[in-house]
Formats: sequence, structure tokens, C-alpha cells
Amino acid sequence: MSLTPAFDIGIWNAWVLWALQMISMIVPTLFMSDEAKSRAKRAAQFMPFSDMKTKIVALSTHLVIMPFSIIYSIFLPLQLGAFWFYAGLAVFLAAATLNFLATKSFADTPVDQPVTGGVYRISRHPIYLSGFLLNLSIGIACASWVMVLCAILWIALWQMAVPAEERLLIGQFGDAYRAYVTRTPRWIGIAK
Repeated sequence: MSLTPAFDIGIWNAWVLWALQMISMIVPTLFMSDEAKSRAKRAAQFMPFSDMKTKIVALSTHLVIMPFSIIYSIFLPLQLGAFWFYAGLAVFLAAATLNFLATKSFADTPVDQPVTGGVYRISRHPIYLSGFLLNLSIGIACASWVMVLCAILWIALWQMAVPAEERLLIGQFGDAYRAYVTRTPRWIGIAK
């Protein structure tokens, strides 16, 4: 891995992985009910975090890290044929599958209930986890420490913002979400 790999605009650059990740999120929404689309639209708007620090942390993932990694990926060639590429591709497939299943679970859950089924049974935040895995997979597939650093920053910032989001969800869903928090790890396999 190098800190600054050779840049080149091409078809087989990391942007392909970003595009496939977005497709894995869009496909389940095509089959959503109107009620589920309404829920998704509300969730897409930033939650009304009560403190400015949490708002800044949450916004920085979407307004700094994500745009940077998307733009950077346009110029970042995949290391086709190298070990790094295949290792990154395996991580990417896990990210895309997790993203697809999380979006599907979100779409299948009634609006008045917390999302606790499907992949949400093993992680309370599989969409944030898939964002981490996506950036990590690009870093590995392109042999880029910059993208690995983006992945680490992504998950570290969400680790700071998620408690405020969970407090909002407890306020919205009460005991149902409290019970969910006690039985489901925040990240896969990492118990409270």
C-alpha cells in the first residue's frame, strides 16, 4: 500500500464500487410501500440532535468523508489482478450485502415500530457499518492508506454520534427500543 497511489481517471477505478454500493441501497427501495418510503424520507433527513457537537460529528461523515471518498475514488485505480484487489472485493461484497439487507429490513418494518428484524438482529447500525466496510474495501482494493483512514474516521465519528441517535430512538419507541438495545450489539459481534 502506498500513501499516494498513482492517480488515473478510468473505468476500472474505485468509483465503480461506490456506484455498486448505491445500487445495493436503491434496489430495495423500488419495492417499498408508500408508508415505508415516507419513513425512509424522514430517516434520510438528519435527526434533530440536541447538541451541536453531535450534529457536527454526524454531518462531517456525510458532508466531508463521504464526498471526499467519492471524489477521491474517481481518480483511484483498482489494483486489478493483485492480492489487494481480491481481498478488497471480498470486503466490498460483505458491505454491499449488508447494505442491501439493512435497506430491505428498513423497508419491511412498519413505520410505528423500530427496525429490529433481518440484519438488524445482529447489529443496531448495519448501514453505518456497511459505510465503514465500503471505505475499507476501497482502501484495500486500491492499496490506499488514505481510504483506509477514511474508513477509520467514518466509524470513529459514528461511534461518537450513535449514542445521541439511540437516545432519540428510545424517546420515539420507548421500551421496545430499550429492549432491542439490551439484546443487540451496536456493531456486529461487539457486545455492550
